[in-house]
Amino acid sequence: FICGGAFDGLDKVVQRRIGEKTIGFNSNVENNKMEQAEIMKHVQQEDLLRYGLIPEFIGRLPVVVTLNKLDEDALVRVLTEPKNALIRQYQSLLAMDGVELEFEDAAVRAIARKAIARNTGARGLRSIVESVMMESMYEVPSRDDIKKVIVTKKAVEGDGEPVMVLKNQEESA
Repeated sequence: FICGGAFDGLDKVVQRRIGEKTIGFNSNVENNKMEQAEIMKHVQQEDLLRYGLIPEFIGRLPVVVTLNKLDEDALVRVLTEPKNALIRQYQSLLAMDGVELEFEDAAVRAIARKAIARNTGARGLRSIVESVMMESMYEVPSRDDIKKVIVTKKAVEGDGEPVMVLKNQEESA
């Protein structure tokens, strides 16, 4: 788990060992379309050795398993469900200044899609949320007229900023 995602190109080593030709006159075009995840299911410690890791290091990794990429639904769950979920952390930060933070469902899904597009998975979620919240995080503590911040899909996609609901706006509505 500690080494997860650290072996770019290992799939080619595994593919050579299991006999899948990737180029050449005798290569099978259908086999070339084999998904990387499917190839990585066949990884063995000898592949790690051929990849260039030293035997002493491989010996310290007694169990080798592969993980599938997280889909959009899984990333949304990572953002919202755990006790210390990223969205809850930002809600707590703004709550310290007496401001409520709301993420629209479409915005949460847009964050997940952005992480998939960047190929960063769950590790990339924090940087995406940080970039969306940057201006709000600086502005909220210096103002006492903000009641609520709403993160929209447009804000995540870079077509706008999070919506700030002022205290007097909510009272007059």
